Amino acid sequence: MKAMVCLKQVPHQDARLDVAADGSWIQEDNIKFEINSYDTYALEEALRIKDADGETEVVVVSIGPDRVTQALRTALGMGADRAVHVNDPATGNSDALGIAKVLAAVAKEENPDIILCGLMADDGNFSAVPPMLGELLDMPSATSVLGTDIGDSVTVERELEGGAREVVEMPKPCLLAIQTGANQVRYASLKGIMQAKKKPVDAKTASELGLDGQVGESAAKVKVGKVYIPPKSDTAEIYDGSTDEVVGRLVTKIKELGLL
Repeated sequence: MKAMVCLKQVPHQDARLDVAADGSWIQEDNIKFEINSYDTYALEEALRIKDADGETEVVVVSIGPDRVTQALRTALGMGADRAVHVNDPATGNSDALGIAKVLAAVAKEENPDIILCGLMADDGNFSAVPPMLGELLDMPSATSVLGTDIGDSVTVERELEGGAREVVEMPKPCLLAIQTGANQVRYASLKGIMQAKKKPVDAKTASELGLDGQVGESAAKVKVGKVYIPPKSDTAEIYDGSTDEVVGRLVTKIKELGLL
């Protein structure tokens, strides 16, 4: 069996984030990056499949500049077998659909039995890529997965709103978006880190994947207009009275501000 794990490299949770001078995004120079926390649970789930079936191959895939190699090597040190790095400026500023198209193109080459993703990215929190990827591949998918049972078919336990759970059974191939807390993520061992240096990292471009003109900022339907720190205010209005009175005054104020 082959498991493909989609990884994203994001700013380290303790990194100081400053807005770039042009307001296009954060200032990325001189800050640390790490694997998106949700994706570490997806990777761990794939490695557990491999632990149960030694013939399973785990392939990690990531999109981004040269620094992404560090995240891929970390995943290889944890136990993944090989990596695919889509390193191409043409994919820069892709929206969720563009990212899903790149991952779908890699998946069509890899032909995995199961694709595992993190539920969302720490920096965007959109949760859009996994469902889009499943749709592009015409593949059954499940999100917010907390437990898996992999056999001839795939049975998962999903977390629903309000704390409810449901169990879903799907055929293979399928895609799972893993929720945080689904498992206990392992660390890369010293032996694994040393072995990771010898494991292959296959570099790909958008052109090689047949995606010329289909990804990147020019093809994006959703674009970041501006990133900025909201201005601070030292004034506040506090409304007293009954619930109906407070709600009425609040609605009136919102209308006055042109927000409704």
